[in-house]
Amino acid sequence: LAPCAGTCYQQAKQVLHAAVPDRLQGRERETGILRQFLREHILGRRPGSLYVSGAPGTGKTACLSRVLLDCKDELAGSRTVVLNCMALGSPQSVFPALAQHLGLPMATGRERVRSLEKHLTARGPMVLLVLDELDQLESKGQDVLYTLFEWPRLPSSRLVLVGLANALDLTDRSLARLGAHPAGSPQLLHFPPYTKEQLTHILQERLGQVAGDPVLDSAALQFCARKVSAVSGDARKALDVCRRAVEVVELEVRGQTLLKPLPGGES
Repeated sequence: LAPCAGTCYQQAKQVLHAAVPDRLQGRERETGILRQFLREHILGRRPGSLYVSGAPGTGKTACLSRVLLDCKDELAGSRTVVLNCMALGSPQSVFPALAQHLGLPMATGRERVRSLEKHLTARGPMVLLVLDELDQLESKGQDVLYTLFEWPRLPSSRLVLVGLANALDLTDRSLARLGAHPAGSPQLLHFPPYTKEQLTHILQERLGQVAGDPVLDSAALQFCARKVSAVSGDARKALDVCRRAVEVVELEVRGQTLLKPLPGGES
C-alpha cells in the first residue's frame, strides 16, 4: 500500500463500495442477454419469464440494475415492480406486496391471486416483475412459485417475470411441472463465479478512479483476486477485503502523523 494524502483513502474507500458501476467488468455477455430479453418481451409485448442464477457477489442484481437504468427510456411505457423476497414475511406475502405496487384494492386468500390474474390479463401496459432472492419463495407445495411462473402463460397475459436466485437448480427442483407445458420452462441465465483475472480488472478499474499514485499496488490486488476467486469468486468480498486494507493503512498513517519527530530528531 502506498502512503498518500488523507483524501485519497476516503476516495479509495468510496470506489470500493459495492455500488452499481457504469460498466460491469466481465459481465458483457450477461448484460447483453438481459437487455435482449427485456427488449424482446417488454417492447415486443410478449409475456415470458427469465430465471437468473448465480452465487452471491457474481453480479446478478448489479447487472439487472444497470440494464434497467440504461433502458429506462425504452421501458418508460411499461410498469416495473422490483421486490426483494428477503424482505417479505412469508412466500405468500409476495401477492399483497405486488397488489400494493400495482395499486389494486386489498383482497384476501384466493381472491387476492384472482384479482392479480385478472389485472395482469386485462388490457394495459406490459408489467415487468423483478423478484430478487427468489429462493425465499420456496414453500412446501411450491404453489407460490408455480403461480408466479404460470402468469406469463395465461391467455392475453402482459407479465414479464425475472427471478434472481443463488440456486442453479431451483427450476429443476421446484418447478419441474412447468417443463411439462408446451411453452416449456423459463429462459435460464447463469452467472458463473468471477475469475482471478476478472476480479483483478474490477479492482483496478475501481481504484483507477482515485487521483494520484495507486493506493494499492498491482501485486496486492492480484493476491486478493487470487484468494477470493479460489474460495468464491464473489466480487463483493474482493471489494470488501481491499476496503478494509485501505482502512488499516489509513489508521496507521494517521497514527504516524500524530507521532511526528521533534525538529532535528531521528525519524
